[in-house]
Amino acid sequence: MNTLPVPLKKLIDFFEKLPAIGPKTAKRLGFYLLRMPQQDLEEAAQNLLNLKKLVRKCTLCFNLSENEICSICSDSKRDKSQVTVVEDVLDLLSFETGNQYTGVYHVLHGRIDPLNYIGPDDIYIFQLLERIKIAKEEIQEVILATNPNMEGEATAMYIRNKIAEIPQTTCKITRLAYGLPIGADLEFADYMTLQKAIEGRRSF
Repeated sequence: MNTLPVPLKKLIDFFEKLPAIGPKTAKRLGFYLLRMPQQDLEEAAQNLLNLKKLVRKCTLCFNLSENEICSICSDSKRDKSQVTVVEDVLDLLSFETGNQYTGVYHVLHGRIDPLNYIGPDDIYIFQLLERIKIAKEEIQEVILATNPNMEGEATAMYIRNKIAEIPQTTCKITRLAYGLPIGADLEFADYMTLQKAIEGRRSF
């Protein structure tokens, strides 16, 4: 690495800091950018410079947006009575991929994780509770769509309990159903997945 030009070495060092990028991948990315046309490289650099300047959090749901209110919250066709609570924006994008969900969201930007010193005050739970208080009867259902792991369950339970403490709250609180994925074989399912599938069974 000492034989590389300093700008290229610094770029490779930067790539190595990114998640899931090892030394070999970082080198390949560095040399790939070196071969890119100058115009494309300058455009990519400008996009990086604008990333923090132009991207902000929606003041209602905390989704990423270029405007004060994101495109989902400002869409008059979305069902504002149904709010799905997700851990991060990537989870929101998963819901939006199928174009099946027509409600709105609330992005926590994290989950309660005491081992990593992340508590309720470190994510956007308080803002969700305030949103429910202000909306009053407009929000009829809150769907807790945190991940099905220990931290996600703890976050969902905390939010459920806090919503229940809000005076005169009539909104229904639901949790995403768990079970077997389409096309899966039972022999490969773990016992917790099978347990959740049995608990969540419905009429057929």
